[in-house]
Amino acid sequence: MTAPRRRDAAATREAILRAGVEAFTRFGYDGVGVREIAQSAGVTAMLVNRYFGSKEGLFAEVAEVSMAERTVLTGDAATLARDVAAALVSRTAPEADNLDPFLLMLRSASNPRAAEILRAGIEKHVEAHILDVVPELRGTDRAAMALSLIAGFWLMRRVIGSSALNAADEATLAETLESLFRLLLAT
Repeated sequence: MTAPRRRDAAATREAILRAGVEAFTRFGYDGVGVREIAQSAGVTAMLVNRYFGSKEGLFAEVAEVSMAERTVLTGDAATLARDVAAALVSRTAPEADNLDPFLLMLRSASNPRAAEILRAGIEKHVEAHILDVVPELRGTDRAAMALSLIAGFWLMRRVIGSSALNAADEATLAETLESLFRLLLAT
């Protein structure tokens, strides 16, 4: 007789959350259901709803976790433009690793409620981080414009695969982006 599996609420919640990150990033909000996420986590759909309330609740937690992670932003105002440009060029290179927060946004933004959740997460974590690093930008639209530049470059270079951006010298790309970020993030 085998012993019953030990219950660990924190581990179960974490497994569901990891499965949610993977599924929503790969398929978007509308492309996956609670049953598929539950199966991937090794639990029932009822358990997913018990921990997160609903698919929307799980997505909100996935967005929260994903947007809180720093992927291209640093914390030094003096080097922010240079650091963001360098990280963006590196993270969008054809051989770069997975782009979880960006793909989560890209693949889920067509759903109006998912877009609201993503906007809240971006404003709470990403835009707020820029404003914490460069507080003089509060009350302007420049932090949001910098985020738009990041998203647009990411889309064109990594997702669309712009021939010009992928063939360009990476140092030149970083220098050009740094100039644009200096303009947007200047105090």
